[in-house]
Amino acid sequence: MENGVPHKQDNPLCPERRIFIEQALKIAGASAMLAFPGISMAAKNFDSAKTYTVQDIIYIILKEIPGAPFSKTVDTIKSGSADQQVSGIVSTMFATVPVIEQAAKLNANFIIAHEPTFYNHEDDVHWVEHNDVLRKKRELLDKHKIAVWRFHDYWHTYRPDGVLYGVLKSTGWLTHYQPSKPGTIQIPAIKLKDLAEHFKSKLKIEHLRVIGDMNQTCERIALIPGAAGGQHHILTVEQEQPDVLVVGEVHEWETAEYIRDGRALGSKTALIVLGHAVSEEPGMEWLVEWLQPKIPELKITHITSGNPFTWI
Repeated sequence: MENGVPHKQDNPLCPERRIFIEQALKIAGASAMLAFPGISMAAKNFDSAKTYTVQDIIYIILKEIPGAPFSKTVDTIKSGSADQQVSGIVSTMFATVPVIEQAAKLNANFIIAHEPTFYNHEDDVHWVEHNDVLRKKRELLDKHKIAVWRFHDYWHTYRPDGVLYGVLKSTGWLTHYQPSKPGTIQIPAIKLKDLAEHFKSKLKIEHLRVIGDMNQTCERIALIPGAAGGQHHILTVEQEQPDVLVVGEVHEWETAEYIRDGRALGSKTALIVLGHAVSEEPGMEWLVEWLQPKIPELKITHITSGNPFTWI
């Protein structure tokens, strides 16, 4: 899902990596969190003298994205209008009904969501005709006069990838980042079982799905949050030969079966499936810290959309 940033050296003291680590340490020391379940805030004091429209905010963000604006992207406004004045911003993975309602309570009328609002990649409202759930959700957004903008393609294009950075920050692996292979992480040896527990603890995941020997040693990790697809997963394993492939979401008939057959044929690569929403949420949480200094007059809040499943 993420394209690597080409450079000549793997030296851990190379300028690009040193800058990345310095940035990470500055950000880690600067964040301020509000103790409220599922919600974090990046600033407490705001100057309300300056106002912004939705388009103003989008423009501020796109100035930081290489090659933006793109001629073709799913990162479009899904509800509301570009010229409406923004009273507050919410970042999230999915603009779910609870997220919309919480945003309204916070008087935040602009939601920046990483994934689709209307249940398909293009947010085509006619994808399934007479979709009653979609209709009611649009009415809810209209009722609260909330604009929703998807921030997917652009956030993955930012360098470092905004989602991957957030995940590495949350897992404590920023110092293991290699710009030449951003999704391949080399960590101290750890058992697969302990690695799974590390993800559960750091990303606040209740349950994971795993294929592999729980006692096998893992050092080389291919980390691909979200839903990159089986072809990308399999190509990464073939090229990188990781001890474990860690992904957000899989087509079970693609990646999972490839890993299962591979292990039966002698491969040592294991698989950890985190879940789509929880695997990329840290990237949208980091968006608050990244964006807040650029618009200090507005309050930006992260609301976790959460895992939709209940395990029984």
